[in-house]
Amino acid sequence: MKRTIFLIALVTSVLRSTAQVSVEAVIDSIQIFVGQQAHVTLTANAKENAKVEFPQFKPTEYITPGVEVLASQELEKKEEDNGFVARSVVYTLTSFDDTLYYLPPMTVKIDGKPYKSKSLALKVLTIEVDTTNVEQFFGPKDVQDNPFQWSDWSLSFWLSVLMLVLLALCYYLYLRLRDNKPIITHIRIVKRLLPHQKAMQEIEQIKADKMVSSENSKEYYTKLTDTLRKYIEERYGFNAMEMTSSEIIEKLTATQDESALSELRHLFLTADLVKFAKYSTLINENDMNLVNAIDFINQTKLENEPVEETVKPELSEEDLRSQKARRVLKTIIIGISVVCLMLFTYVVYTLYQLLN
Repeated sequence: MKRTIFLIALVTSVLRSTAQVSVEAVIDSIQIFVGQQAHVTLTANAKENAKVEFPQFKPTEYITPGVEVLASQELEKKEEDNGFVARSVVYTLTSFDDTLYYLPPMTVKIDGKPYKSKSLALKVLTIEVDTTNVEQFFGPKDVQDNPFQWSDWSLSFWLSVLMLVLLALCYYLYLRLRDNKPIITHIRIVKRLLPHQKAMQEIEQIKADKMVSSENSKEYYTKLTDTLRKYIEERYGFNAMEMTSSEIIEKLTATQDESALSELRHLFLTADLVKFAKYSTLINENDMNLVNAIDFINQTKLENEPVEETVKPELSEEDLRSQKARRVLKTIIIGISVVCLMLFTYVVYTLYQLLN
């Protein structure tokens, strides 16, 4: 008997606790106009530690064909008797078709077990329009101006002003560059005569002028020794034109053997006597010195040297400054152009973001 009473009390307690778990749906208005909103409050009564899962709807998702769910908001919990808690979620609904809608029961899972609410109804009405008296309706309103905030546009404005200033400066520098004509230089490649070739041409000219047989020995020896001096200067690289005969011989002694210089020493000695001591020479002696000069040139000539020479024009200091100024102007113009392009891109992107 006691066992039976205990079982009955236990079943009654379980039934009582189960009966207190409930789901209820309430709508704040069963009748709305097209485009208005209605709110459905879905409440679940369950234990404090129970897991409650409400239906989830995405924005503009239909709860039933023709009725959209705009948003959902969970309310604060409310404590009930016997350790129960009421949890509520408010769903915002709307519709744009005038008809009577049946809202199906909404299912809430409590500890994994589904509980359904009661079904609801929603009547959507349209506004009756008196088309016979159209004068009572107002016409369309003007386009509303959005509030203007200078802070949104100030950066783009000042960057645009800066870009225009830089473009003006760039154009001015371009005019300066255009008016300042470039300095055009040409590098020429010319054929040059080797030192021994020049010397032999001058000796041939001495022969053509018949200076060997001339009575003016001083002029003959002056031209002959000057020809040798020029050759020695270009061949050996020292200033033979400003040196005395003995200094030239002494300089050549370091590079030539004594036998090769003996005839040249005799030639220079004879020339000095003729020019400074009024020494008179015979024709055969003149011929012999001419031959000795040719032999010296042939013995010491260098034939493997390049015969072409690159001639670069020499610019004045003013031309060099002009070239430098043009390079600086070109660099500045290119730099300003790049900065203007970057500013233009940024301003266009900023305006696109503000207008969209």
